Amino acid sequence: MYSFTIPAVILFIMFVIIPFSRGIFLSFTNWNGYSKSYRIVGLSNFIRLFTDQNVRRALINTLIYGIGSTLLQNIFGLAFAILLNKKFRGRDSARTVIYLPVMIAPLLMGYIMYFFFTLDGAINQLAFSTAKESIDWLANGKRGVVIMTLINSWQFVGISMVIYLAGLQGIPSMYYEAASLDGVHRWGLFKNITFPLLAPAINSAVVINLIGGLKLFDVIMALTKGGPGYDSHSLSTLVNRTYFGSENAGFASAIGLVAFILIMILSFITTNGLNRYQENMK
Repeated sequence: MYSFTIPAVILFIMFVIIPFSRGIFLSFTNWNGYSKSYRIVGLSNFIRLFTDQNVRRALINTLIYGIGSTLLQNIFGLAFAILLNKKFRGRDSARTVIYLPVMIAPLLMGYIMYFFFTLDGAINQLAFSTAKESIDWLANGKRGVVIMTLINSWQFVGISMVIYLAGLQGIPSMYYEAASLDGVHRWGLFKNITFPLLAPAINSAVVINLIGGLKLFDVIMALTKGGPGYDSHSLSTLVNRTYFGSENAGFASAIGLVAFILIMILSFITTNGLNRYQENMK
C-alpha cells in the first residue's frame, strides 16, 4: 500500500527537500548567483542581518503585512459570513462577488490596483474636483505598506468568509433556539454560542491568512517593487532584490531562511494559542 506514496515522496524530495537544503548551504557562502566559484563565509551573512537597515525595515513591513492582513481578513470575513449565512434574495450573488477577487492572480490584482493608486490613476481622477493637486499614493513607503495591506486583505477576505460560513453551517440550530427561549439577546448568542463553536474555523482561517500575509510578494512587486528605495519591501521581495538586483545569492538565501523560520515560529505560536483556546471552550 505504501508503494503508492513513493512517487509523491520522490517529487517532494526533488522539489522541496533538495532545493531547501541547497538554500541553507548557500546562506553560508558569498555566491553571487551566477559564477561557478564561491567560498564559505560562515555566519557573516547572518551577522549582517542584525545590522542591515533594509532587512530591519523589510522585517517590520512583513509583520505589518502578515498581522494586519490577518486581522482585517478575519474581522470582515466573519462579518460577511454571519450576514450571508442568513436567507435573503441575492445571497448567492453577494457571496460570489466577495469571493471573486480570490480567483484573480495576485500579480494581476497588483497591476489592476496600480491604475487606481498611480499619480494619474482613478482615485486622483475621481477626487480631481475637490483636490488641489493629485496625490502620489505610492511615493511614501509607509502609506504604500498600508495600501498593500488593505489590497491583500480585500482580495483574500473571501477565503475567510468561506471558512466561517462552513463553520456557521455546522452549528446546530437547536442551540440558538434553546438560548432564545431563555431570553438570550443577539450579542449573547454570538458570545456564548457562535464564537466558541467557531474555534476550529478561526484556527484554520487565522493560520492560512497569517502565512499568506507574511509571504506577500506579488502585489508589492506590481505596485512598488519594494520602493521608494527599500521602504515597502517584505522579506520575500527583499530576497528577490538582493539576489537579482545586488547579485548576492548568499545573503539572499540567509534572508529567505530567516523568513521561513519567522513564518514557522509565528504559525506555531498562533496554532498552539488557538488550540489552547479551543480546548478551554470545551
